[in-house]
Formats: sequence, C-alpha cells, structure tokens
Amino acid sequence: MANFLHEGDLPAGVFAGATSVAIDSETMGLRLGRDPLCVVQLSAGDGDAHVVRLNRPAYDCPNLKALLVDPAVTKIFHFGRFDIAMFHLHLGVMTAPVYCTKIASKLARTYTDRHGLKDVSKELLGVDMSKAQQSSDWGAATLSPDQLAYAASDVLHLHALRARLDEMLVREGRDDLAKACFDFLPHRAALDVRGWEEVDIFAHS
Repeated sequence: MANFLHEGDLPAGVFAGATSVAIDSETMGLRLGRDPLCVVQLSAGDGDAHVVRLNRPAYDCPNLKALLVDPAVTKIFHFGRFDIAMFHLHLGVMTAPVYCTKIASKLARTYTDRHGLKDVSKELLGVDMSKAQQSSDWGAATLSPDQLAYAASDVLHLHALRARLDEMLVREGRDDLAKACFDFLPHRAALDVRGWEEVDIFAHS
C-alpha cells in the first residue's frame, strides 16, 4: 500500500482503465459557500491512495474534473452529497455516476442508526479507523504525514464496503431502490448548492 501526494491535480492516466474510483474530500468546514474545498483523495481499490492538494482559488485541475464526469467510471463516496456539492460549487462539474456507501448503509442496515464510515467499516470489514485528523487545518500549505494517512484511510476501504453493502441490498430486495437514490444524488447536491440545503422538498409542509 502506498499514499501518493499530488499538487494541484491528478497526473494524467493514474486511473486509466478503472471502472470505479473511491473519492472523498477535505474542506475548511462543512458550510457550503463559506468553507473552501482543499483536498481530494482517491483510490482504485488496489491499496494505493492518491491525495490531491488543490490550488486555491483557481482550482485548475483538468484531470480530476475529467474523472469526476467520466460516464464510464463510478465514483464511490461515503456521504457523497457533501462532496458532490463541493465539487459542483468549486470545480464547476457535476459528478456522475455515483455510489454512496452511507445511503447504501441506511437502506441495508436498518437494525442500527450508526452509519458513519468508522462504524460501518468496523462492523462490515473489521477495520478500526482513526478520525483524529478530521478537524485539522486542511488549508495548510503542507499536509502532515498524519493528515496524508487520514485522507488515504477514508477511501482505501470504500470498494470493499460497496461489495458488502451490495450483498445486503440484494438480500433485502433494495438494490433497485439504492440505485435510484444514487442516480438522484447529484440533483440533491445541486439543490444544496442553490439554497435548498435545509429544505425537504418532498415534505407536506
């Protein structure tokens, strides 16, 4: 396993031939429109992670943007709604097609309300993840070794989680429902960016 740090953009061809790539991002906070996107981490599920420290505010990253919109590559997230919205807002692209392990967990693991990445990874994969660096300064000019390791850990297990959750979704007869939710997710992110972040447009009131 190796973690690779890239400045500004992914090198060309890093994920050539991949049909799915796990993706996560790090920001200066969780408020759309206030907090900038700083880091994007990716893995093809092969044990390696590629961490991109973005150049702000230009966000000139054509290789990364091309991957995000590539229709032949499924992008795997955990709570993709936030990352997709951040990419739409700061990179100007709509990420698709996507898979979200948090949505899959909520549809498949109805016996619990613990759907965070740490909890799901612990139960389904036996992986105990550290979240110590989650709230660190991701806008710093240099990422620390601990930050790099943390960023990588968030994507290294998403392929395995997807496989386990897919088995559960099929078993419970909810795989088609999950697929419909994944297809809608970019639209939900677009609603967030446009001001409906706290509004349930499907609610009666």
